[in-house]
Amino acid sequence: MFVNVNGHPGSRPKALGELGELSRARIVPSEFRYNKGTEIYGEAEPADYIYQVVDGAARSYKLLSDGRRQIGAFHLVGDIFGLENGLVHRFTAEAIVDTTVRLMKRCSLEHVAESDVFVALDLLNMTTSNLQHAEDHMLLLGRKTSLERVAAFLLEMDRRLTAAGVIALPMCRRDIADYLGLTLETVSRALSYLHGKGILGFLGQTQRQIVLLDRVRLAELDL
Repeated sequence: MFVNVNGHPGSRPKALGELGELSRARIVPSEFRYNKGTEIYGEAEPADYIYQVVDGAARSYKLLSDGRRQIGAFHLVGDIFGLENGLVHRFTAEAIVDTTVRLMKRCSLEHVAESDVFVALDLLNMTTSNLQHAEDHMLLLGRKTSLERVAAFLLEMDRRLTAAGVIALPMCRRDIADYLGLTLETVSRALSYLHGKGILGFLGQTQRQIVLLDRVRLAELDL
């Protein structure tokens, strides 16, 4: 289920990041609230909008022919996603938790970009950033051991999520496994190993709040 929140302008946050800059080009965004587990867009659906996470988190994934799920990316607050080089989406996107997303029409952005070099550069930067992430993810899946993959994931989340010294993960271990191309059991074993070595600590019963106690040793595992 999703809810249009445009009717409550007083509660809407200010524009974020590059998409906020684009919105100054007389492009009016819309905001929708998606409940946990709700699809934002589906694979092969028309890519008519680009999206930005206002609060919450989303995941982009593809279901393989044997039923397995491969998560391609996690989209956190401020992240822009759904920008395709074709006419349809290659992945499905879904809310991990209750999530608010800002939508902007792709055709409107492309129209403005034809006459505004700064908007065109912003769109190019978004595309380049998405490509860099895809390349990094391909290297992670193809060349790293299970422990190296978990270490790389924690360092990525440390850069993107840490507040007050704590990584508050919105995603569950199943999500992490499907992102890293591992089994749930392998991810759990790797986290237990890192905990046993004093590299990380857990807060709370869900163990989704992680404290990195030794970033140097963790980085040494991400070869």
